[in-house]
Amino acid sequence: MKILAPVAFASVLLLSACATAPQTPTGSASTTHNYRCESGQTIAASYPTTDSATVQYKGESHNMAIAVSASGSRYVGGEMEWWTKGSGTGSEGTLFRHMADSTTGEVIERCTAI
Repeated sequence: MKILAPVAFASVLLLSACATAPQTPTGSASTTHNYRCESGQTIAASYPTTDSATVQYKGESHNMAIAVSASGSRYVGGEMEWWTKGSGTGSEGTLFRHMADSTTGEVIERCTAI
């Protein structure tokens, strides 16, 4: 029985690593992070809850829900996917097409937090 405890603990750690923490803690006010993209476009991403993001891109607002990611924070909504890695100035944000089969599609924008 002693062998099961480490295996169970390792399983919990592995599963918790797959669901990354969102950008804003529970109960705090929504924060907005601004990104400059390689194309010259800008993205403003806000996180109104721990489970959601709103991405402003080319004058349109895209509401997204948190999704499982291997690293970073990933949000999906409609045909868009927003994936961030790191925090603060210089962190990365990538906007992707989100495919109907729930896979990540082509890159729309590669951005850096400003």
